Amino acid sequence: MLNFAIIGCGRISKNHIEALINNSDNCNLVVLCDIVENKAIERKRQYENTIEGTNVKVYTDYIQMLQNEDIDAVSICTESGYHAKIAVDCLNYGKHILIEKPMALSLEDADKIIDLGKQKKLKVGVCHQNRFNPPVQKLRRAVEEGRFGKIINGTARILWTRDQNYYNQAPWRGTKALDGGTLMNQCIHNIDLLQWMMGSEVERVHCERGTFLRNIEMEDFGAILIRFKNGSIGIVEGSACVYPKNLEETLSIFGENGTVVIGGLAVNKIQTWQFADERDYDKEDGSTEVDSVYGKGHTPLYKDFVGAIRDNMEPYINGEGGKKALEIIIRAYDNA
Repeated sequence: MLNFAIIGCGRISKNHIEALINNSDNCNLVVLCDIVENKAIERKRQYENTIEGTNVKVYTDYIQMLQNEDIDAVSICTESGYHAKIAVDCLNYGKHILIEKPMALSLEDADKIIDLGKQKKLKVGVCHQNRFNPPVQKLRRAVEEGRFGKIINGTARILWTRDQNYYNQAPWRGTKALDGGTLMNQCIHNIDLLQWMMGSEVERVHCERGTFLRNIEMEDFGAILIRFKNGSIGIVEGSACVYPKNLEETLSIFGENGTVVIGGLAVNKIQTWQFADERDYDKEDGSTEVDSVYGKGHTPLYKDFVGAIRDNMEPYINGEGGKKALEIIIRAYDNA
């Protein structure tokens, strides 16, 4: 059994708790840490009410936690701007780390995390949980089998709304130092899927962005045009301004022999699946039901990460994999 700690007990931590509960045969939650103690206590109740006989400790200082507790791995779920420092500290204390997106807010910090993990022989995983969605896995299989032929272009559309109350509830949101804008916060998961499917490194990036409706430091709408080294083109459209509610999150891949569109609340439903050839798995729908934009990918993400630690393998989404979407966004910000 691997002992986990969670640092940061805000909105996304609920999904991490659920994933640990669903993987309770292989891992325990032993510690929760948040500078606001009541947030950690709330998550403690969530876990203990489900897993009988557990007693999760609560800290407000993660360094004290790292010094005093028997922990194998740490899930980092704080504000994005703190990810890098906490990750480095955890690695220096000999802990494997699973980092919420984005893994850092600069490429320099991302590289520092990756390099330190290798130096310490510790696992670094990044939470791009939508890669585990059954429709996304089905699409990935088609890409790996070469069924598209020449891939021409792909699009990632994230047409959501985040009203001013969303930003007011947590003043770090929308800031340059701790969050980034819509492209970094809301769009990074779908950007990750887009670059993963295109099968090529990035050649150049062009970006236009603006702050139209929300009183924030960074963008509430952004568009990115990506040229990949294999010649294909990626298009990203990301909005927090859609009226009156979230409209779609859609990933589309177009090739000479195939067209696939995956949509739904969390890239969880196959809307179009057309190929020149036919395979048995084409008839498998692959669509899943979800109840939030976070989907259900955290549970298989944790299963994979625990397996990577126990079997001394690389996580499905390691530091290098987690850095790729971040690099596109950083280059887009630099370009804009």
